[in-house]
Amino acid sequence: MSGNQDTWPPQPADAPRVPSIPMSDANLGKDGEPTIGNLVKDATANVSTLVRAEVALAKSELIAEAKKAGAGTGLIIGAAVLLLYASLFFFVFLGVLLDLWLPAWAAFGIVFLILLFVSIVLILVGYLLFRKLRKPEKTIESLQEISSVVPGRDKSPTGGVAHPQIPPARDPMSR
Repeated sequence: MSGNQDTWPPQPADAPRVPSIPMSDANLGKDGEPTIGNLVKDATANVSTLVRAEVALAKSELIAEAKKAGAGTGLIIGAAVLLLYASLFFFVFLGVLLDLWLPAWAAFGIVFLILLFVSIVLILVGYLLFRKLRKPEKTIESLQEISSVVPGRDKSPTGGVAHPQIPPARDPMSR
């Protein structure tokens, strides 16, 4: 018998091998159940997809909050620059105007207090914008759900997920 022994009908040795479609599921073992290797491969792929989805969710939430933080920062910086330029002209004018009715030191003291008050108000408005920032609640909730789905993981006393073979970290400062 000549030819390749792995195919039926026998073919000459120099004949090209033609790919074929398997007639059974390649992920199943001999008994029709998925093999351990395929289950591990599927679990790894699913965890990888889940982690990527969590990162994308965190990015989408944090981008919106970063835009708010940028707006608050821009307002504070813009207010500071405007305050410098306006004070050069307006407050000298106001000091000279008050100097008509009050001594010079009192007139320019009043101008200084007005500058101080306006600056404090602008800083408070910027601070209130920063206080409106929120934490990424959807991401935190989703990560908590993941920890309840992963089997064989116990919660550690510190609030994180403990690894069964890795001891918890010790504080190097406490001896």
